[in-house]
Amino acid sequence: QVQLIESGGGLVQDGGSLRLSCAASGLTFSMHTMGWFRQAPGKEREFVAAITWSGGSLYYAGSVKGRFTASRDNAKNTVYLQMNGLKPEDTAAYYCAATTRSVLLTSPTTYVYWGQGTQVTVSS
Repeated sequence: QVQLIESGGGLVQDGGSLRLSCAASGLTFSMHTMGWFRQAPGKEREFVAAITWSGGSLYYAGSVKGRFTASRDNAKNTVYLQMNGLKPEDTAAYYCAATTRSVLLTSPTTYVYWGQGTQVTVSS
């Protein structure tokens, strides 16, 4: 049974930082590209970042580029999202997801496995 468990969310002030973690089990982690998505109330789920199986390729949404950094530790089956310079518009539930595909990584439909999400709230 595949499980993706996010942690690290919370309440932070405008300009603050958080690091999200996503621990994976039940899959060959090193063979999966990992993605981060977010969803705010009343909005569609949107792509945030993706990191390929080796960590060699990184992709970011324009709205977070330069502020967020994805990384992974295949020995720990964990992917991270370091979020700096947080803004109120970053407030959302953040989800990690896994796929064996290497294309269309910005689309939620590319991903097979999903975590339950962790809430990030940025106060102004």
